[in-house]
Amino acid sequence: MINFYRNCEIDRRRWDACIEKSQGARPYGFSWYLDIMSPGWNALIDDDYATVFPLPASEKYGIKYVATPVFLQKLGTYSAESPPGKGINEFMGLMYDTYRFIDLCTAQRTDDDRFIVTRKASYELLLEGSYEKLRAGFSVHCRRNIARAQKEKIEIESDVKPSEAVKLFRENAGRRIRGIRPGNYQRLSDLMEYCTGNNRGRILGVRNPAGKLIYGIFITETGRRKTMLFVVNSGESRLKRIGYYIVNELVRESAGTGTILDFAGSSIPSIASFMESFGSKNIPYYRNYCNRLPWPLRLFR
Repeated sequence: MINFYRNCEIDRRRWDACIEKSQGARPYGFSWYLDIMSPGWNALIDDDYATVFPLPASEKYGIKYVATPVFLQKLGTYSAESPPGKGINEFMGLMYDTYRFIDLCTAQRTDDDRFIVTRKASYELLLEGSYEKLRAGFSVHCRRNIARAQKEKIEIESDVKPSEAVKLFRENAGRRIRGIRPGNYQRLSDLMEYCTGNNRGRILGVRNPAGKLIYGIFITETGRRKTMLFVVNSGESRLKRIGYYIVNELVRESAGTGTILDFAGSSIPSIASFMESFGSKNIPYYRNYCNRLPWPLRLFR
């Protein structure tokens, strides 16, 4: 039987044990990730933590709602016993009965026609086999850009501070993306601090000769999955093709380990093309939207 748990009622040790044993578990479902990126999250739990479903629930203007937090790609059902996606309709149905506004991305697709479901793209590369074998799967364009970057004598640094990476993002892509608030950036910084301090991730960067950060990437590392959670470019890093260089090095360091390099995803064609150029596969996820608020509250965002 599925039961609703408030945040204070969740046994985080048992919760994380379920997430860790789930097939294809990603960092987003762990309690430490949710505590930082969605404070006060609730949960639906079935059969004494056999299957769990995080609810990033919030309240605004007196409206209780569920929405995917910024810098959190997707959630869904997690189970150590059942195949991924089993029971997704039941969990989504219970959520529908509780919240009148839902905008949640899930790894599994629901067949509940009460939701508007939009398919989104995410890319993953399984690092099996030698580096040479994996490199053979890169596109010609990708290999050409790697070779061009290698001529730049790029030095990767691991002493990048979260504040530096966030500042670079806000000065570049952050100017074009709407809806990211100061609190979102603070939670991202807190997540990077937690991960780097607890062996759950790292921040890599590249500086120009003057010592200024021109490229940064935050990678979470959970089990055999490396997730490129946050990537920030500058005009200079694009010219030097630093992104190609960094990903190539990530592939090289984990080749043959069976690790999954998770590029996350993007709706921007040029970024999606970059991800695909390394031979990665599109592992789709789904945005589930439902707005049953009365007018004029239906304008709620």
